[in-house]
Amino acid sequence: MKQEIIDDLRTFKKAKDYYAKIGKAWKRGYLLYGPPGTGKSTMIAAIANFMDYDIYDLELTSVKSNAELKQLLIDTTSKSVIVIEDIDCSLDLTGKRKNKNDGTERDDQANNRRVTLSGLLNFIDGIWSACGQERIIIFTTNHLERLDPALIRRGRMDMHIEMSYCEFEAFKILAKNYLGIDSHPLFREIKLLLEEINISPCDVAEKLMPKRDSQDAEDCLKDLILAMEAAERKAKCKEAKPKNLVAELLKNLACFKKSMKHLKLKAG
Repeated sequence: MKQEIIDDLRTFKKAKDYYAKIGKAWKRGYLLYGPPGTGKSTMIAAIANFMDYDIYDLELTSVKSNAELKQLLIDTTSKSVIVIEDIDCSLDLTGKRKNKNDGTERDDQANNRRVTLSGLLNFIDGIWSACGQERIIIFTTNHLERLDPALIRRGRMDMHIEMSYCEFEAFKILAKNYLGIDSHPLFREIKLLLEEINISPCDVAEKLMPKRDSQDAEDCLKDLILAMEAAERKAKCKEAKPKNLVAELLKNLACFKKSMKHLKLKAG
């Protein structure tokens, strides 16, 4: 996936003549999705550094109207990355809103009071999106299912990139970056644990970072193993609780039925 993203960025950077030929604005959309702590913000920084682009971090909740959103787009420069992080939390992106007082619908776009879904879609690929060249637009979300399909379809968000929990190959890269090691006898145990639990790359990185001068690579790996073992025990407890609860309820129900039967016999 890393190589695929790099290849896509390189192709985009050299594609000025191609975009002019097909009559499209020279821009590219990336959707980064996955659980918290999986490196979405880090990926954005890596893309900007790789392309040598400026970053514009757009906070939709601070934008008052579609007109203001359009002006912000016009003010951005070419060779830039325009970022909207946690877009599912930024706004309730629908074209209509219900009036809180009488339940009737009002068109916010007509009232020009807030950013609407149609306003954001025009921001991405409407006529105003052609004001400037060589732009990358990135959305991030922890909840892909909450986003309107129109917002993330191909052509708007051209490449969907899943940022998942840490797997062994990602762990080896982190171990190389943080500890300067390519292998260690404890890697095998870590690999087995990563196959059993979900842990974010940021949590792994935190355990791999030395906390004191005397802490070496092996100490950091042992700290990681202890953290993952604790997470594994916690996960197993969560799985066991519902089963125990059901068993307890069934036991209580059996006792209740037995008591009722005894009362009936005594009454008879």
